[in-house]
Amino acid sequence: MLSKAANPISNGSRATAVLLGMGLLLFCTLVFAISNGTLEITPATTLAAIWKGILGTKLEGLELIVWNLRLPRVIFGALVGAGLAACGAALQGLFRNPLADPYLMGSASGAALGATVAVFATGTASAGFAAGLFASGSQLVPVLSFVGALGAVMLTLALSRFARGTNALILSGVIVGSILTSISTYIQLRDADRMRAVFSWTLGNLSLAGWQEVLNIVPYCALGIFSLLLLARALDALQLGDDTASTLGLNVDRIKLLTVIAASLVTAAAVSFAGIIGFVGLVAPHAMRRLGVANHRVLIPASSLAGAVLLVLADLGARVLTRPQELPVGVVTSLIGGIFFLFLMRRKP
Repeated sequence: MLSKAANPISNGSRATAVLLGMGLLLFCTLVFAISNGTLEITPATTLAAIWKGILGTKLEGLELIVWNLRLPRVIFGALVGAGLAACGAALQGLFRNPLADPYLMGSASGAALGATVAVFATGTASAGFAAGLFASGSQLVPVLSFVGALGAVMLTLALSRFARGTNALILSGVIVGSILTSISTYIQLRDADRMRAVFSWTLGNLSLAGWQEVLNIVPYCALGIFSLLLLARALDALQLGDDTASTLGLNVDRIKLLTVIAASLVTAAAVSFAGIIGFVGLVAPHAMRRLGVANHRVLIPASSLAGAVLLVLADLGARVLTRPQELPVGVVTSLIGGIFFLFLMRRKP
């Protein structure tokens, strides 16, 4: 069961304050991340470049770096982080389990398997693997990623029915994820050159994100997050238990199915376009609950904003910690998530 916040949000003014505060924090984080890197750019130049780009004014010098390189990468990271965090908030509420997130539910491993199968089936060249994900003939990647993510979650749900205890769902997700990861590894071993490219991608990579990649991922994230927001009231009712929710007129099975489908859609998009980036869906919703956010109509958008902030900062760390080389962003989020996970384990039940 999810722990109840000490002082849940119950009025519109406080909910608005949290959302506006997170929105402001995200804006500042975006500007900070765009301004910093191997080449330092002042915030004034950053904002001027963004404004000129929006107006279609000619860009020159550092403004070209801001608009063509850093801005699309940061926006892409924010979209991925927002999507994963929204999925985490919804899945934790759906299963009333604080450890449920896209990664632990097995959907990320399923999506990765689908993407791996698509890449090897279409014969994408290893040297241009990441770029090939967005080539004209690579639309099979997000499609098979979605199928893999949805299938993994369904298999997790089926296995959890044969086990007892509060951790049955999480244990089932770990089992499914391990099996699917093993299958992905077997497929990758059939081609050593592609295996190196796929392995680098599975650690999470935002370095090749451009405006086209932003346009590719927007429909998936927008549709998925919007669908989860429409289910927010039902998720609130499910916190009272399935039986109580049924007496309120909700079709519990349908709500669960729709939530899983929406979360799988966003997860598939994130994995197929950015690789596996763990712990964002775990950390962001918990951070918002620490602020007293309990209502899913506020928790889902607040978690989305928090997830965007988290991944943008993680990507900035990946760019500057070992510069001029870059760390995979998944390594940074795993480090943050591991520390946060240990913090949760130390909390009293």
